[in-house]
Amino acid sequence: MDRADLVVVANRLPVDRVVDTDGSETWRRSPGGLVTALEQVMAKTDGAWVGWGGKADLDVEPFDFEGTLLVPVPLSADDLHDYYEGFSNGTIWPLYHDVIATPVYRRRWWDAYVRVNRRFAEAAAEVADHEGFVWVQDYQLQLVPQMLRELRPDLTIGYFHHIPFPAYGLYSQLPWRRQVLEGLLGADVLGFQRVADAGNFQRSVRRIFRYPTRANEIEVPTPDGPPRSVIAAPFPISIDAQAFIELSQRPDIRARAVEIREQLGNPDKILLGVDRLDYTKGIRHRLKAFGELLEDGRVKVGEVTLVQIASPSRPGVEAYQELRDEIELTVGRINGDFDTMHHTAIRYLHQGFPREEMVALYLAADVMLITALRDGMNLVAKEYVAVRTDNRGVLLLSEFAGAADELTTALLVNPHDIDGMKDLIVRAINMPEAEQSRRMRTLRRKVLENDVEAWGRSFLKAVDAVRNKRATGAPIPPEVKPTPRKKPRE
Repeated sequence: MDRADLVVVANRLPVDRVVDTDGSETWRRSPGGLVTALEQVMAKTDGAWVGWGGKADLDVEPFDFEGTLLVPVPLSADDLHDYYEGFSNGTIWPLYHDVIATPVYRRRWWDAYVRVNRRFAEAAAEVADHEGFVWVQDYQLQLVPQMLRELRPDLTIGYFHHIPFPAYGLYSQLPWRRQVLEGLLGADVLGFQRVADAGNFQRSVRRIFRYPTRANEIEVPTPDGPPRSVIAAPFPISIDAQAFIELSQRPDIRARAVEIREQLGNPDKILLGVDRLDYTKGIRHRLKAFGELLEDGRVKVGEVTLVQIASPSRPGVEAYQELRDEIELTVGRINGDFDTMHHTAIRYLHQGFPREEMVALYLAADVMLITALRDGMNLVAKEYVAVRTDNRGVLLLSEFAGAADELTTALLVNPHDIDGMKDLIVRAINMPEAEQSRRMRTLRRKVLENDVEAWGRSFLKAVDAVRNKRATGAPIPPEVKPTPRKKPRE
């Protein structure tokens, strides 16, 4: 098998296995945010991607896809139940999202997590070239960095954490808290979405291991030599802003945006929510606020319509089935109370859409509602801002989403404060065009300056600095260990 200088390790491969009309099976690029974020980084090198192929017991040899070597990792149905649905999404996901749902701690799930992480580490060790760089992605694979370091000490290892990292008071509940930190500290560079996430991680390291930290650098002891420097810093992820801008200029997509407004009955204002169906996204809170605004008479059906996209997520997990039932019951009740023969209060769609349709929806929407109770970043916020080349539209953004650190001229909301959210929704609906323009210009400048290429460049710059220190002993420059200052909120 060919070896690669850059190896991405993620839970999923960047492709989906699909059946053509003639019955043959082929691979198609996945639409997910991680794939999109890493496209530009991977395009600049002959790299490899290690991940699960998307189906239980799928055992496929490594293959080339559009210039990238894909290395499938087989997972059984039991692996998926215990490692993915169990430990990753029944233990880590709720714990790291501030225990919005109660985490479950099962030793069988942990054993599967260790076993599967080792399988990913071994696959990456086999495909990585001598002194290559392996970039591990996200919470499903937190043990891989240290396992990989033991297998291949010649490698440089990065890890990016796409979801929040909890405060020590929450993290300390994890029975395997030491093992997970040891796994993460196997990396040379650890990237987080927010300053607070990197700080939470460092505090956990200090509390549990007493390792010294300085700025964003952690000194990790080694068995037979000087301490190893690990950078743990915020590298907020972003989008390919230019690609979204180009889509927004296409005549067919702009025409589709007009058509969407017509299909909704040409309301004065369209509110839009776009989320994965997950209890962290605050969809219930958003619906409650909108329903109360209708009850109060502050908004009226026909004048204002809420479009809620809730793409399917983990349908095999009972908590998600219950969430879907609750949301659909709420939507049905609100529509039953307030719909007219000609207009619908809430247009609810439990399905995913291609990027082109999403851009048309962004162009059609007057107000983008992002009310997450906890979110690592939320790239939908940045996508909406990128396509609004007309400098119109209002972004209402949860202060608990990572994007709030950068997009400070959005209307920032505490989604737990239903009355406050109602007031901000009304403010967004009635915002003068001059204020919309002023806010959107600032938002767009931030998104265009800090796009996904800049994100990848800043992370790889930190990797190069660590490599240089390891080779020459030169200190890591402060500029590659970013600690962005928060701007005051409006």
